[in-house]
Amino acid sequence: MTHEDKRHYAKKHPPGRNMNPQIAEAVKQKAKEGKISCAVAFEIVEELHIPPDEVGFTLDSLEIKISKCQLGIFGYSHNKSPVKPLDSVSGELKKTIEDALEGSRLPCIAAWEIAKRLGIGKMDVTAACENLKIKISSCQLGGF
Repeated sequence: MTHEDKRHYAKKHPPGRNMNPQIAEAVKQKAKEGKISCAVAFEIVEELHIPPDEVGFTLDSLEIKISKCQLGIFGYSHNKSPVKPLDSVSGELKKTIEDALEGSRLPCIAAWEIAKRLGIGKMDVTAACENLKIKISSCQLGGF
């Protein structure tokens, strides 16, 4: 996506792909002021039993911005993440993150799975990654 295409999210996708009307309606009902939070987008995923990337495609097609990433990566006021690096990372968490890396990055879905498996918050995983200088990649909704 070029600088000129900024905020033209639909251009990320090949022409001719059509939105599912049921997903589009659910997104339109829940979006506010051209935005929808990550958590609400995942409510749609759960309600309709669909993959997250289908909701992401619909958001892009409708030019609706994702806000308040559940990992704390983007979508907060003043473009400032609410996540600060942990002072220290336990050996178990560090190993779990390192074992889940794809290349040098931790996929979003892996961060979610780690949080669930270890019984910690998703933003705690992000804070550990910040400490370890590991980037999170591959947003399930396609936001990054």
